[in-house]
Amino acid sequence: MQLTKHWAATLEDYVIDLAWSPDGAQLAAAAGSGPVSLFAAAGGACRHQLPGHDNGTNCLAWQPGAAVLATGGQDGAVKFWDPAAGQHTATATLGPAWVEHLGWRPGADSSLLFAAAGKNLTALRPDGSVVHAFPPAPKTISALAWQPAGGCAAVAYFGGVCLWDADDFIAQKEFTYANGIHALVWSPDNRWLVSGNQDPSVHLWIPAEDIELQMSGYEGKVKELAFDRTSRWLATGGGRDCCVWDCAGAGPEGREPAMLPHEAKVCAVAFQHTHGLLATAAQDGTVQLWSPERAQPLRATVKMPAAATKLAWSPDDALLAIGSAKGAVYVLKCDA
Repeated sequence: MQLTKHWAATLEDYVIDLAWSPDGAQLAAAAGSGPVSLFAAAGGACRHQLPGHDNGTNCLAWQPGAAVLATGGQDGAVKFWDPAAGQHTATATLGPAWVEHLGWRPGADSSLLFAAAGKNLTALRPDGSVVHAFPPAPKTISALAWQPAGGCAAVAYFGGVCLWDADDFIAQKEFTYANGIHALVWSPDNRWLVSGNQDPSVHLWIPAEDIELQMSGYEGKVKELAFDRTSRWLATGGGRDCCVWDCAGAGPEGREPAMLPHEAKVCAVAFQHTHGLLATAAQDGTVQLWSPERAQPLRATVKMPAAATKLAWSPDDALLAIGSAKGAVYVLKCDA
């Protein structure tokens, strides 16, 4: 298997976020300083450069199945864009706190966007209108993850996680966790909700069954989480090895993970959407592809000039986009 360079581009600052359009035709890349570039997937031509946010852009999110891009910034605003025209279409001003997390509802009503700024969670429409303002969280919201079925969104803060219902906006469940939470991910089958934590550990809940599990012993705080398409394999960072846990049956607690080694700390992990490859990146610029279920899992290795800040597979899994700490965007083709 080979990873070959498809195209590359350079932003004016480090790549803070990176996301493919739902149809795979465009790649949006946000520079930490503010501008958002829209690149053609086919050849890397810059179709539009959006001004983004004053003082800096933090996050971006494409509306599923629609031509709307949302961005959140240090100006406390969510902005909506028409990517085809390169035009700003609406703004929702949420207050003085930075907008750090955005998530569109999956499924039938994909026009609902949750935005987190400081302790506040707000439900928005693409025209910038506020559908609902939630009660403030006890602490600053540190992670946001929609259940794949779209019924609720998990919102994390220091001290716990709350599941907010997407239809009536009430709290379905609250889970106490007496530490900082850096990342959240759901399994594609909606069974597992997983947090990567400051303490350092990985915590798992089965919300439907009120079951909790925990894996600790990591070298450092865990910010990198990814499930594979089958919901069986959970990849986690937190050290120089990517740990891949088997979540089949009763789950991974007490099982030994597969250890996928790097020579530096892992800084990003991403499974393909419909195939089985796992991409991992480390602080030394190394990016590796793995088939975790194989006896010899390593499939390909490339060395980048700087550490990756983000990994993103295209919707058809043919291309791997890599954002770097030095502002470079690389798009690699995955050849079997």
